[in-house]
Amino acid sequence: MPKATTQFVCNECGYASPKWLGRCPDCGKFNTLVEEAIVPEPAKAKVRSALSPARAIPLSQVKYEKYERISSGNSELDVVLGGGIVRGSLVLVGGDPGVGKSTLLTQVAAHLSKEHKVLYLSAEESCSQVKLRCERLGLDSDGLLLLNETNLEAAEESICEAEYVVIDSIQAIYTEALSSSAGSVAQVRECASRLMRIAKSRGITFFIVGHVTKEGTLAGPKVLEHVVDAVLYFEGERTENFKILRAVKNRFGSVQEVGVFEMTGEGIFGLADYSSLFLSDSRGVAAGAVVTPSETGNRCMAVEIQTLMAKTAYGLPRRMSLGIDLNRLIVLIAVLEKRCALPLGSQDIYLNAMGGIRLSEPSADLAVCAALASAERGIAIDKYTAVFGEVGLTGEVRAVNFAEKRVNECLKMGFKRVILPAKNMKACEKFKEKIELVPVSYVAQMIKSLF
Repeated sequence: MPKATTQFVCNECGYASPKWLGRCPDCGKFNTLVEEAIVPEPAKAKVRSALSPARAIPLSQVKYEKYERISSGNSELDVVLGGGIVRGSLVLVGGDPGVGKSTLLTQVAAHLSKEHKVLYLSAEESCSQVKLRCERLGLDSDGLLLLNETNLEAAEESICEAEYVVIDSIQAIYTEALSSSAGSVAQVRECASRLMRIAKSRGITFFIVGHVTKEGTLAGPKVLEHVVDAVLYFEGERTENFKILRAVKNRFGSVQEVGVFEMTGEGIFGLADYSSLFLSDSRGVAAGAVVTPSETGNRCMAVEIQTLMAKTAYGLPRRMSLGIDLNRLIVLIAVLEKRCALPLGSQDIYLNAMGGIRLSEPSADLAVCAALASAERGIAIDKYTAVFGEVGLTGEVRAVNFAEKRVNECLKMGFKRVILPAKNMKACEKFKEKIELVPVSYVAQMIKSLF
């Protein structure tokens, strides 16, 4: 049987070279050549002859496939996954070191091992370290199988015998088909592709831990995120007890889902009541704070937006934003200056969404404008007032989705007044007897109604 060889391929232009080069001769980019395995031609021909030609079928003849979901033992994780773990799926979990990835997956593996065959493949820690973690967390994990191995070929037999497999981490395992070290672009790509083939052919569910770069993105090639079924990001500072799990990609559920967790000495647990996490106790006292109902997947959260203004000491005022896109903040500042005549050009502006959550939907625009107007005028907004709506460059307040759900969430949280787009008023008229609704068409109307 011919021996498999390797070649170095440029990630930018696809140029192939038998040896590594620091600079690609074709496109001129530096450090873009990565190692890839070459399957011998006889082996390719043998596989090709053994396969029957694939035939396309009409859409009407395609049968529905029912995906079986199993609870992970953590309600918040089930919500982020779309209702539970789908059998035969690959779930990639990324996050900063020490954020709690291994702790969460150890709890999930211990819960699943009560009724299923679960393998915890620890490539970075010894089996005794994993056992110590289980004892510290007080987990009933007698049926959990542990394996300390970094070679994928050596662990493949144990992997194929399990129903659920946790791999910690993908950057620490390697395949003998490539000579590059573990964690390289080629190794991560090849190992992920092999795990994907095992998962789909045998119905094995994989939880894969991935490292992140200093920018906060998953390390390794982008193909790692393409081959998996779900990509989850664990966010939160190591010094904080509260963590947020966010779905970036999910083939079996919504990508807008967010799970809130609390880190304790007994492990990581989902928070059923997370309202206090995104709201401060002093709202309504200081100027520059307002609450907005944010829609994330199948749930609605009341999030407080806080702003701080200070006279700039330099020629160019400073803008900083946490939780909301900085470019969006700059656009809204320009709208307030031009359409509402608020003098913000000489002010340093700092904005923050409470609890470390990121608000990516445009419904938070009107709340940001309200917080900026409150900070500029030095007048606090009533703590029982909520604001939502999208703001256009003309100063117009545009309608947003799920207006009824947002108003209902404000009603459950005890708010007495909601400022919303006038175009959403018709859908929310049924709440008029229970809560005060203030429809606005322009930002200037919103500022007038607040002050």
